[in-house]
Amino acid sequence: MSIEEKSVHLDKELRPSSWGEYVGQRAIKENLNILIKAATDRGAPPEHVLFYGPPGLGKTTLAHLVARETGRNLKITSGPAIERVGDLASILTNLSAGDILFIDEIHRLNKTIEEVLYPAMESGVLDIIIGKGPSARTLQLELPAFTLLAATTRVAMISSPLRSRFSGGVFRLEFYSEGEIEEILRRSAKILGVKLENGAEKEIAKRSRFTPRTANYFLKRARDFAQVENRPLNCETVNLSLKLLGVDEKGLTPSDRKLLEVIAEKFSGGPVGLGTLAAALSEEEATIEEFNEPYLLQLGLIERTTRGRALTAHAYTHLGKTPPKNLQKKLL
Repeated sequence: MSIEEKSVHLDKELRPSSWGEYVGQRAIKENLNILIKAATDRGAPPEHVLFYGPPGLGKTTLAHLVARETGRNLKITSGPAIERVGDLASILTNLSAGDILFIDEIHRLNKTIEEVLYPAMESGVLDIIIGKGPSARTLQLELPAFTLLAATTRVAMISSPLRSRFSGGVFRLEFYSEGEIEEILRRSAKILGVKLENGAEKEIAKRSRFTPRTANYFLKRARDFAQVENRPLNCETVNLSLKLLGVDEKGLTPSDRKLLEVIAEKFSGGPVGLGTLAAALSEEEATIEEFNEPYLLQLGLIERTTRGRALTAHAYTHLGKTPPKNLQKKLL
């Protein structure tokens, strides 16, 4: 493989290739192991499974591991890529017996297309309506037995009828601990062929937003900085490289800090509604909800109230500001 090819497929190389290499999400791994073993013993494909949680926690990786453990072919698509009923029909009719179909961001499926999935998942048939008006007729196609694995970052947007058809389970992926992130970083460093010195993995882990994808991204950028500057990959190098990216000691990005500053300065610490906040930041509501909020909530820098988002006392101290009197007592 050429250097260019290795660079392009680097994220794939960092992806765990076995359950033993997959760090964290212990409860999900145990449930999937039982599901897979039971199905294998029966000579049947595993039941349909839905994974949900913030981006970068390993939903796609779990789909690859299920396919590897069962020895099945994995077919991958996404909700936005399936624009018409015919697109879904083409995908389903081209599956072979035992194949695993992975649909990422399944919450973005059109509702009409979603309804076609119901009989396919439940009864293994595909109902297609041919023609329009009084002359319309329904054609029912038998589908080979398959497993649907799906992933979403917004499970609330998936209808109850669709959720209920994931008979193998609906699993939420949790944020990782710093210790788990450090273990992931040590494995990634070996694959990248770099040596982490003086606890550099701890420095990256504490800023990684509790997310393996972010941790690996920071590791690659620190590696690049160390290579260009001819430095060892230690804590100082990590600090300098992440400072260039605008990532502070808590892992906050410039957009995170801007969000906190806008709430503090324009809205007196909040609460402020999501729509108003998005307009003030010139940002999409979905970006705030899916990227900024989960980590800021996890750190205890903001809180969500019935009236909107509000800063905590810790957010003020992180910004170098004096908290309002009503919040100061919470620091004691």
